[in-house]
Amino acid sequence: MIAGMGPRAAGAGVPAQEGAPRPPQAGPPAAPPAQGQTRPGGGYVLRRDVNLVVLYASVVDDKGNFIPNLEQDNFRVFEDRVEQKMAVFRREDVPVTLGLVVDNSGSMRDKREKVNAAALTFVETSNPQDEVFVVNFNDEFFLDLDKDFTSDVKELRDALERVDSRGGTALFDALIGSMDHLRKGTRDKKALLLITDGVDNASRRTLPAVVQEAHKSGALIYAVGLLDEEEKSHARQGKRDLERLATETGGMAFFPHSVEEVQAICAEIARDIRNQYVIAYYPTNQAKDGTFRSVHVDLVKPPAHNRKLSVRTRLGYYAPKETSGD
Repeated sequence: MIAGMGPRAAGAGVPAQEGAPRPPQAGPPAAPPAQGQTRPGGGYVLRRDVNLVVLYASVVDDKGNFIPNLEQDNFRVFEDRVEQKMAVFRREDVPVTLGLVVDNSGSMRDKREKVNAAALTFVETSNPQDEVFVVNFNDEFFLDLDKDFTSDVKELRDALERVDSRGGTALFDALIGSMDHLRKGTRDKKALLLITDGVDNASRRTLPAVVQEAHKSGALIYAVGLLDEEEKSHARQGKRDLERLATETGGMAFFPHSVEEVQAICAEIARDIRNQYVIAYYPTNQAKDGTFRSVHVDLVKPPAHNRKLSVRTRLGYYAPKETSGD
């Protein structure tokens, strides 16, 4: 269920509030030791600790190739322009709680068969320990699984094929509802794959509200925009919205020229999620004031790399807020 509502029920959001990342400046780092544990059968998981800030960072060269052999010394992390001391640094294929958020508006009717096939390719290329749910949306959004999560491809195919392409595009409401559902997941890493061909025209919530919720949830947002380039103002707005969501969260946005390209894009997104560095730190600012903290990761390129490298991760988070019971 999404936000306490059953399948085929509309969702609700949160009020808008945003912060703006600022350029970094170095400062004295300080942090307690790392906390973590080994998963039975191998694999590292982070203990749940509200004070630990966890980043998932992708590093690629100018051809988009993942750079797999970097060390902790190749990264510098800043929060609100103050350098932080890393408590955890790993590169590992971490299982993900993942939402497939797929546009089901009337304009998607002729695209859904190929979009569904692409989404299933994404799941089949992903970590087999991922837990996945499906949200279809038009002017409402619907959780289209009989359970909260699954890794069964047949169950996901059945959910994706519950197509009733009609109505408008409540994209922002669907994303906020999906992030609410991510909280039920058991994996430390959270991500959404959004596939849409339109601009939001039916939500009660706003883009700033989605950005705020994304910073609170820590979810990576990957967006595929099948935008109609003939409707220029419409396409420009859609591109701006999807690029902002991807940039703020450390995900990626793609704008294919045809639906036939979506399958290869979904496979690329699955590879990106599986090839990320885990960076975590205890912030020097320990105030539990609920404020937005900007995050910036600098890359110190190893001499052996001749190509230009870039690092991508989320731009910030909201600090925990102390309650009267604390």
